Amino acid sequence: MSTYLGMPSIPVYGTGNLHASESFPKAAHRELGNAQLRANLGHATHTIRDKRIAVVSELPDWEQLRDAGSAIKESVMARLPELLEQFEKTFTARGGVIHWARDATEANEIVAGLIRETGETEVVKIKSMATQEIGLNEYLEEQGIAAFETDLAELIVQLDHDKPSHILVPAIHKNRSQVRDIFLREMEGVDPDLTNEPARLAGAARAHLRRKFLTAKVAVSGANFALADSGTLAVVESEGNGRMCLTLPETLITVMGVEKLLPTWQDLEVFMQLLPRSSTGERMNPYTSLWTGVTGGDGPQNVHLVLLDNGRSAALADEMGRSALHCIRCSACMNVCPVYERTGGHAYGSTYPGPIGAILSPLMTGIQAEENNSLPYASSLCGACYDACPVKINIPDILVHLRSVDVDSKRGKKKIPTQMDVGMNAASWALSSGKRLGLLEKGLPLGRLAAGPDKKITKLPGIAAGWTQSRDIPAPPSQSFRDWWKKEHRTPEPDAAPAASQDQENQP
Repeated sequence: MSTYLGMPSIPVYGTGNLHASESFPKAAHRELGNAQLRANLGHATHTIRDKRIAVVSELPDWEQLRDAGSAIKESVMARLPELLEQFEKTFTARGGVIHWARDATEANEIVAGLIRETGETEVVKIKSMATQEIGLNEYLEEQGIAAFETDLAELIVQLDHDKPSHILVPAIHKNRSQVRDIFLREMEGVDPDLTNEPARLAGAARAHLRRKFLTAKVAVSGANFALADSGTLAVVESEGNGRMCLTLPETLITVMGVEKLLPTWQDLEVFMQLLPRSSTGERMNPYTSLWTGVTGGDGPQNVHLVLLDNGRSAALADEMGRSALHCIRCSACMNVCPVYERTGGHAYGSTYPGPIGAILSPLMTGIQAEENNSLPYASSLCGACYDACPVKINIPDILVHLRSVDVDSKRGKKKIPTQMDVGMNAASWALSSGKRLGLLEKGLPLGRLAAGPDKKITKLPGIAAGWTQSRDIPAPPSQSFRDWWKKEHRTPEPDAAPAASQDQENQP
């Protein structure tokens, strides 16, 4: 007889904004029809990509830094329970309070409860992927609490009632004129003569946010890193809005995924070089804020941290895919991805778009999750994402792994073999024998007849129709390579020996 101890069984899958509402092919087809989106994305990603290449090339030890970052993250994943316990001790010893959340529902309830305890109905927020993942803003709105984004790009998206489409630049799909129109339409007290000049737009946002900073009593943040040896949290940002949120309010609530840990202060030095160069193409980050617990009379006096699992244990349990948790949210993979550049982030459905989202979301929700099982196929497997990743996450290999898991998960559910099953079994039968393959090659002339006079096959039936929707197939050759080789390299039959040679052989 066994006793249930209340421990969750592995895997515990994630909830919230990790699930796509429609398959990637369907969403991508719709987004590809937006010419303005493609133009905005193409300009932005190429600009960031070129800046990154320039600053990375300055470092002679860039590859060694990538190796160090990867090794540190591998160590964290191997020691995660131990490091989490160490961090909890150091963080609470300095006046902070730890809350553990298994999924998005628990995390949202914890944050809302902490805000209600203060009696406030408004909070200011630092850009945070974790809070987007759990859908915190929407949940707080349902509870009568208004959350105001202070990052400029997040503010643009929020004012436009839109969703982020990029990890680093949430409003990358909008240009300056679109931003001006949003401000004029949604922002109170904005100058009606506002132009699309970046300085004027930034000034309007600054005036709008300054009022929020000076009145807010509660702030909600994410965290880029957490140091286990000191209980320190770190946020890196480019505008200074994060610094305002971290210092002015009386209560600070941070939501952070459990994978963000680093063992020591010394490890942080590696990532302070990798992250800015890979994300914004800068040599160093403009604003790096670090805080350790509570300091009397200085900064927030109520400091809370919600440590979030939400499917990370499930990803960690996947031996092949767990390195996806090494991600430091730099977005370098997205800026080089030809698929993301054309479809944008909304096509991926999840909070995490692009190549990293194509592996991270299915790992955290399970490949069996409806619609998310199409994400591992949202790639050409060109490998550019792996080359750009500062911690060397082998995204192409994980994509292939998840594709195989997806195929295996579907195979057991279907009693009747699919067209793909039949096709692969037929290919296995033919390719396992030279005689069988040669027999099938005799049918090449039939393929030439199907091609017609223009020598192109433009339409195929069944599952093969997906191929001919985007491209034509040239007519097959008149003979197979094997037949051609036999004719061109026919071994000559041995001739009779010359008479002279016979006479010579008969001589004594």
